[in-house]
Amino acid sequence: MATDDKKSWQDLLANLKEELPAGEPDVQPTDDLTQIKHKGKLDVILEKKGRGGKIATIIAGFSEEETDDDIERLAALLKKRLGTGGSARGGEILIQGDRRDDVIAFLKQQGYKARKI
Repeated sequence: MATDDKKSWQDLLANLKEELPAGEPDVQPTDDLTQIKHKGKLDVILEKKGRGGKIATIIAGFSEEETDDDIERLAALLKKRLGTGGSARGGEILIQGDRRDDVIAFLKQQGYKARKI
């Protein structure tokens, strides 16, 4: 009896799929940063002070050519890739925890020059 129920659900879903309008196949959201014009040298710093004993990775050294929107987009992509929290404020990106090596690898992949401080 369980297989009959399963088969009927499969049939219903197959019929529903045929009735749905065709969408755009294989459309994937892009997360590249090709719109950032200047790729400068960034400093990746480990900061411990003033955070209640918690550690943060700071990315600093963005040029004035890079807008706050560019930095926020980079921060969002970086947080998503690393699966961690953080923020972008005042021309810097803050990532929670000691993620310096991961951040440097990601930035180099994006075309930045980065150094650990």
